[in-house]
Amino acid sequence: MMSRQSPSQNALFHYNVNLEERIPADHDLRRVSSVLDLEFVYARVQGLYGRNGNESVPPPVILKLMLLLIFYNVRSERELLRTLPYRMDWLWFLGYGLDDDLPHHSVLSKARNRWGEAIFQELFERTVRQCVESGLVDGEKLFMDSSLVDAHASKESVVDLHSLPDKLARGYETLCGRLEESESKNRRVRREVNDRYRSTTDPDAAIVQYGGCRLRYKVHRSVDPEAEVITSTEVTRGDVDDSHRFNAMLEAHRNNTGLSAKTVVADSKYGTVDNFLACKDQGIQPHMPDLKKSQETDGKRHGIYSNSAFTYDPDSNTYTCPAGKRLHLKSRRLKKQRLYYAANPDDCNACELKSQCTQSNGGRTVQRYFRQEDLENMRAMARTKQGKQDLKTRQHLMERSFAYAVPLGFKKARWRRLWRVRIQEYLTATIQNIKRMIKRMTEPIEMSVRKAVPSTNLQAS
Repeated sequence: MMSRQSPSQNALFHYNVNLEERIPADHDLRRVSSVLDLEFVYARVQGLYGRNGNESVPPPVILKLMLLLIFYNVRSERELLRTLPYRMDWLWFLGYGLDDDLPHHSVLSKARNRWGEAIFQELFERTVRQCVESGLVDGEKLFMDSSLVDAHASKESVVDLHSLPDKLARGYETLCGRLEESESKNRRVRREVNDRYRSTTDPDAAIVQYGGCRLRYKVHRSVDPEAEVITSTEVTRGDVDDSHRFNAMLEAHRNNTGLSAKTVVADSKYGTVDNFLACKDQGIQPHMPDLKKSQETDGKRHGIYSNSAFTYDPDSNTYTCPAGKRLHLKSRRLKKQRLYYAANPDDCNACELKSQCTQSNGGRTVQRYFRQEDLENMRAMARTKQGKQDLKTRQHLMERSFAYAVPLGFKKARWRRLWRVRIQEYLTATIQNIKRMIKRMTEPIEMSVRKAVPSTNLQAS
């Protein structure tokens, strides 16, 4: 006999509604709660609140709300608080009951403005230390890479500072002075573009040509291969060179984990002279392709003899070119730690191999670094069998780290300005590390349950 649903009648009172009993033991938020300790935030933000006035929402609740925002990739804070009354699992995670008054969505933006990014950075660093204590970080090998993130601003917001009215231009001069970053000469064109053009809605974002001209930020990460824990992360403007953040990422890894990497694996963007020599000074094996070698076949260098085609004679301190002519020491650059050797222009102009060697009528020059032997030894490490294997591993490992962040809203900035995008990345990396801890905690339990209980019972439960 078919039944019909009776008209709903809301009960006047709810008896024995226990959220603790209604949340399954294997629920994601229950597992997150088991490894998440936010009591530290009370002491960190105590000085940011007054002694009088209305009581604020407890700081741990605010942090949990922001974690929910990223964990479930909720579109906005308004939607998060609008959905909250219907989600018993969210209420349980936050420590609220069915009849409790819930905070307004503006609490989250006010807290970010009040706290800044330091609280969220400490939250991330604490999860890294938890991962170390749980044995999820080996510390001997470190993988590095970066990924671009679209800014929360449209191309229509970009203005040409040179064409603004004088009054607006004067205001932008102060802004540009705060946003300028030191960049190498090989990025001069990009720097000039971003010095002249600025977004009015997010002036911290940089114009990046890669993958289409868009306003972007760049996320730099280092990952330990043991359990793919993110040990350090940083957000910069999208036009910042990866190689410039190499030492900062190494230092952050040491500070966050208390461990010093013995091997660093990265792509050719990090393979600069300064980074190779920094690895030498710190006793680190750099499994990174040489950036200069990868550039030898680009543009005007295509078809031109590289420096490796010239033979160095330490006794006479000269180089010999492929045609057998000598290049003698011409100048020293102490600031750049380089020596420059030059051939006789007459020899070069009369040489049959000139088209393959130089386009200059002043003759070919070859540069040598003061620490050339150390540099060559470091470069050779990437060409070893282990170095090549690590570079293959790096490609898949770092792609996974960024790919796992995509469902958390990684590819698009939620908020504007650099410090807010850093908050988003700290929250994202924190959640990814928490998931790593949970996975390590639950894997042995799940395996033992499968062996002890028939599969039919597992499905029924």
